[in-house]
Amino acid sequence: MDLELAPEDLAFRDEVRAFLAENLTPELRAVGERQTSVFVEPQHSLVWQRILHARGWAAPSWPREYGGPGWTEMQRYIFAAESARARAPSLAPMGLRMVGPVLMRYGTPEQKAHYLPRILSGEDYWCQGYSEPGAGSDLASLQLRAESDGDDYVLSGSKIWTTHAQFANRMFCLVRTSSQGKPQAGITFLLLDMASPGITVRPIITLAGEHEVNQVFFEGVRTPKANRLGEENQGWTVAKYLLEFERGGGSAPGLKVQLGRVEAMANGLMEDPHYRRQLAEAQIAVEAIDISERRVLSALAGGKNPGPASSMLKAQGAEAMQRIDELAVAAAGAYAGVDQPEARQAGSNVEPVGPQESLTAMARYLNNRAASIYGGSNEIQRDIIARLVLGL
Repeated sequence: MDLELAPEDLAFRDEVRAFLAENLTPELRAVGERQTSVFVEPQHSLVWQRILHARGWAAPSWPREYGGPGWTEMQRYIFAAESARARAPSLAPMGLRMVGPVLMRYGTPEQKAHYLPRILSGEDYWCQGYSEPGAGSDLASLQLRAESDGDDYVLSGSKIWTTHAQFANRMFCLVRTSSQGKPQAGITFLLLDMASPGITVRPIITLAGEHEVNQVFFEGVRTPKANRLGEENQGWTVAKYLLEFERGGGSAPGLKVQLGRVEAMANGLMEDPHYRRQLAEAQIAVEAIDISERRVLSALAGGKNPGPASSMLKAQGAEAMQRIDELAVAAAGAYAGVDQPEARQAGSNVEPVGPQESLTAMARYLNNRAASIYGGSNEIQRDIIARLVLGL
């Protein structure tokens, strides 16, 4: 793949830089600098999404026919890289990067017309109902029941590790509509209204002391069958397609920025040959991910889904991120052990203890331990690569 920027790409890069300089406020930049996971609270991320939406840039990978900019793969890469360098806050991926593409593939014309504009504008904020207390990496064993009752399904059970369910007004959810045959054969994909009677959201506070995930309980929740995406008992196919978008792409620019922050903290450690070697190994890993992501972008530009390449990127990206987090904690030293949740809040007047760069080191480390599990564990990704790429 040609890694040099063509003149039109350089012009686009300058356009993106000018836009970011004009529209990325100091408050939003502070949010991006202090975010400790993939997710930013919607009171901040939706502000940035609406600014991008007004420009037509909220969904870089969406085609023009659905409201996207219709960018080339290089333009998407440039936008991601410049946004990361400018410390723009992340947009919530559940709608824009996950259920949006799945609606384009499996949605009815009515579903597309209703949901896609609301995803772009941020009017609908989505969460993901996949994992359950007894069905995490073994997702096919999920047991949330959806009993048929006329034109509705009636749901009973629970979902867990549901990110931002406390904010979401919509959920895309896997439910069990049949217990016959293989476990995968009885799963259906539903689009739920989180205001439906019988839904209860209970917080789970993470090791980092943050409320990002939840357990969601369903007690006789009714949802119309018109909210089904795809055919009944065919939800496993829809779910696998969605996971390809959850797992792959978009991480290399952010990883490069994090490496830069580590180097800014690590002056006292650069005389240590062991630390320098670890830093160099992380840089090599990120460069390899960068090249792989550009290949995936090329496939997407050709109208293909990411396929098994998303499994490779997911595993490599998670491990590189965790390696960088470990380097950051080492570079921050004693400052990494200071719990400073108030200082990390956007707009906070609380002065951090130690250098700014060390403020999020430990929280990122703790949050990102989950990266090798969510979206399918790294062991499962390697199994997918072995079967679908290597033919083992």
